[in-house]
Amino acid sequence: MPDTSFEETALLDIAGPVATITLNRPDSFNSINLAIARRLEQIAAQISADDSIRVVVIEGRGRAFCGGGDIQVFAAAMDNIGPVVSELLHHFHQFIATLRRMPKIVIASVHGAAAGAGMSMAFIADLCVAASDVKFTAAYNRLGVSPDGGGTVGLTETIGAHRALQFLLAEDSITAQQAYERGLVTKVVPPDQLKQATRELALRLAKNSAEAIRSTKALVHAAPRTPLEQQLEAEAAGIATCMQTATFRDAVTTFLSKKA
Repeated sequence: MPDTSFEETALLDIAGPVATITLNRPDSFNSINLAIARRLEQIAAQISADDSIRVVVIEGRGRAFCGGGDIQVFAAAMDNIGPVVSELLHHFHQFIATLRRMPKIVIASVHGAAAGAGMSMAFIADLCVAASDVKFTAAYNRLGVSPDGGGTVGLTETIGAHRALQFLLAEDSITAQQAYERGLVTKVVPPDQLKQATRELALRLAKNSAEAIRSTKALVHAAPRTPLEQQLEAEAAGIATCMQTATFRDAVTTFLSKKA
């Protein structure tokens, strides 16, 4: 059976301030091949340029969120694996970098399984909502390789270097509840409530002003590697910029009217 066409490997739906990216290779557990990597890069660039979008949701169609890299691609390219993987990751990593840089909150909505690059994608997102039956599997150590897809970034930022190494090299998989207890998952819900819970969170986040989202996301991600004085200067610049918006002026007017 022929694989999904390029445009259909990942779908984009925009509803007001919320954009939803749906990984759409269900017969392959939404594994990452060159076509979907290129399509995701294209979608991310489109979303990043759209100022009306404030929240981005990533979900997977079928039985799993994402099973990681497409092993069939790697097997077929075994005699020329370096260039093949480099090209695939060039596009996939552009997608990941755009997710991190874009001034929008990114939510991973995870069901079934998130393995390898799928796990990395889930944890590089700003927030992760998981169905209670999810298993997060590093998988890299099973193949004798190191992580990709921002896995070392998302894990290390949240649980630290020691626990990241433990998970990546010495553990098989963790449940959604274990991921929640480690701070990797924002919320765990029953599988049949995942879509609704994700939507409710996305709409709640979208109520924030675009400038507040942009500034808060940038500040939070910069904090671990920024000297205190420099971070405080960035905070001062960020809040000053937010205070020049109509959203802030309206909020102050509303507050004062309630006090009167």
